[in-house]
Amino acid sequence: MKEEFTVEELASYLHWTPMQVIKLASREKLPGRKVAGQWRFNEVEIHHWIEDEIGRADDEALGRVEAILERAETRETGRAEMIHLEKLIPVECVLIGTRSRSKRGVVREICDHCADAGWIWDPEQMTEAVLDREAMHTTALENGVALLHPRRPLPSILADRFVTLAVSTAGIPFGGPRGALTDIFFLLGSTDDGIHLRVLARLSRLFAIPGFLTELRRVESPGKAVDLIQKMDAVISE
Repeated sequence: MKEEFTVEELASYLHWTPMQVIKLASREKLPGRKVAGQWRFNEVEIHHWIEDEIGRADDEALGRVEAILERAETRETGRAEMIHLEKLIPVECVLIGTRSRSKRGVVREICDHCADAGWIWDPEQMTEAVLDREAMHTTALENGVALLHPRRPLPSILADRFVTLAVSTAGIPFGGPRGALTDIFFLLGSTDDGIHLRVLARLSRLFAIPGFLTELRRVESPGKAVDLIQKMDAVISE
């Protein structure tokens, strides 16, 4: 992604018309500012706006978001990488039955678990980065899922990009809408913004599959959790 977008560049990136961008920006529905009378859009702010939109979208809208992000990656790199969730989830990082009962505690428990598995070099830095992002705006959803990630990718402390899953035996207060408790946590260890957003959209599509979260809450082992995600990811790809 660019450091800053013009109206035309952002319209191309989002697959909109320039007038749609101006209209939403003028109504403060899209983060932007005017510089010498011209709209400018900061990369980081647009990144977080897309994250928020993903969290509110239904499956049809998420499919469109995935297509937009795929086209953007194709324009930038020449091709769009295929996203296979099960290949991004190391079974050794999956944690079934977290012990912590606080926001900080569960984030640190997940990061420590991934560090023990060799995927995070600095679990303390990752913990603080995730909590800083949560302080900006919670990633906890009403369905009991939280999509943990730093504000920006931290490739220097990761062995490689990955996604991990942690399931708590009981929901904990994590800032969910209307006081909803959270018991399923996905931690996104991304190395670049584009893939991060595509993985976020893909995960969100899983949650829309009837019965998926219920089944996930019942899994008894990391291997079964990864198998379930692989099965449901294939449903989306059909």
